[in-house]
Amino acid sequence: MQNDPDGAARRRTDAETNEAGSKRVTTRRPPSAPPIYDALAPHYERALRPLELLILARLRAATLRALSGKGAGGDSDDGGGGGGGRLLEIGAGTGLNFPHYPPGARGAATEPSREMLRLAQTKPRPAGVRLVQTNAEALPFADDTFDAAFATLVFCSVASPPKAFAELRRVVRAGGRVALLEHVRPPGLLGPVFDLISRFTVRLCEDHFNRRTADEARRAGLRIISVEPHVLGIIQLIVCEV
Repeated sequence: MQNDPDGAARRRTDAETNEAGSKRVTTRRPPSAPPIYDALAPHYERALRPLELLILARLRAATLRALSGKGAGGDSDDGGGGGGGRLLEIGAGTGLNFPHYPPGARGAATEPSREMLRLAQTKPRPAGVRLVQTNAEALPFADDTFDAAFATLVFCSVASPPKAFAELRRVVRAGGRVALLEHVRPPGLLGPVFDLISRFTVRLCEDHFNRRTADEARRAGLRIISVEPHVLGIIQLIVCEV
């Protein structure tokens, strides 16, 4: 890998566009793509199916709805959630959120795993949403590109939440909303249990079970609007503003 001039040249390329029928995927290779998620991609949806049926599908829809509201300056604005603004998804995975996008949505859905994106390409999505391969800590977008952003079950596996939140603050306009559906360290007696579980899941699949995502977002400079707990506080719907 150290003597790989062709690979280095590819990494220096800001973006590549690959045709997949009429859909395009823009690729900006992450500095260290997580190979574990390439391996998990074929099994991801099957593993999540019971939780999707029980609660996750409903919470995904609620996350998109949480982006609706008044924008900066008091103007009526759906934050991108109703198709009126540019929307960014962080960690789109295999595209499980696509059914909950409003029909007129415009923007980008990012994901670091190539294999996850291959599966996401097969899912119907609004024509104005393009797929972009990149990680959350190095988004290939100009400042203030988006009106709103969201992520579902993503920040547990982001390598550097502070860098990812800094990027969100950069690419989402002032006053824009950020909605996060995340599993977190729950309060009470379950907290130490999740600390123990996290020791194994981080090694197994780079998944931190004990992150305090709302606190991370606040420390990064996002204004917390609401934190809605679900499933004994294990899952939170966190709504922020840039």
